[in-house]
Amino acid sequence: MRQAGVLDVGCHSALLTVARRPRAGVLEPVLSRKVRLALHRSLGPDGRLRRPGIRSVQRAVAEAVAADQQLPEVYAFATSVIRDAPNRDEVIDRVARVTGIRLRVLPGKEEARLAYVAARRWAGPAVGPLLVLDIGGGTVEIASGTAGQPRAVYSLLLGARTVTREHLPGGTVSSKRCLAEVRRHLRRSLSAVPGLPQAEPGGHVVACSKTFTQLARLAAARNGPSTPRRLTLPGLRATLPLLAAAAPEHRGTLPGITPHRAEQSLAGALVAEALMEACGSHSVTICPWSTREGLLLERLSSAPAG
Repeated sequence: MRQAGVLDVGCHSALLTVARRPRAGVLEPVLSRKVRLALHRSLGPDGRLRRPGIRSVQRAVAEAVAADQQLPEVYAFATSVIRDAPNRDEVIDRVARVTGIRLRVLPGKEEARLAYVAARRWAGPAVGPLLVLDIGGGTVEIASGTAGQPRAVYSLLLGARTVTREHLPGGTVSSKRCLAEVRRHLRRSLSAVPGLPQAEPGGHVVACSKTFTQLARLAAARNGPSTPRRLTLPGLRATLPLLAAAAPEHRGTLPGITPHRAEQSLAGALVAEALMEACGSHSVTICPWSTREGLLLERLSSAPAG
């Protein structure tokens, strides 16, 4: 039985996942261990990760891999909060010195490719044209294609944390005019991307991120035309006044919105709206797999049988 392990270190958690794939080809979790992080609180104005944040990464990585059973070789990677930090090399070196685990960083386009690989496998072989949207904290990933590998991949600096820091300080909006300005900025930014993939007739659009997942749950709870597994553009737009009116500390009490993502949830909703508009998608299907599962699938396909 083949097994593979991936340690995903992001802004909000370090998540170790060990999975196996029987010869039938199904991805089966063997072990999942999550250690909570809050790296957005340790970022300097220039995006550098301060010493308390580095120490929290060291602790989280050490706890995540301290499993009670023998682990397969673990592929450890850090997402944009560390990848894009000016002191990235210092962070990686300090984590390796304390834990023995050297974090890798994946280019944004590679994250987009892996999210597509995961979504394609999750959606099944009968799916034709596929468009994959993934809103992270630092970046947005977009990929499209008709086969096992995408024909187009994009990574854009429009993540929910990035937009919050640059346009919605503290996660709040001062006025309707300010909200309209952020919307215009996002639409202009996406319209300037050459060859941005579009939803195709008869194709499928899937969303692979916690941002989309939480927005779908919120929209469904608002009795809009969405469900927890599908988010429509009207349903998404119905959540915007609610998120804009609520203080970040209160958003965490809304259906679907977790407290540690509450501050950037308004930015996430605005990015999701602009992204769906720009790609011509009236609705998206929520996919629970993304970059991490893409890595697991590819490592399992290349691992020797146990």
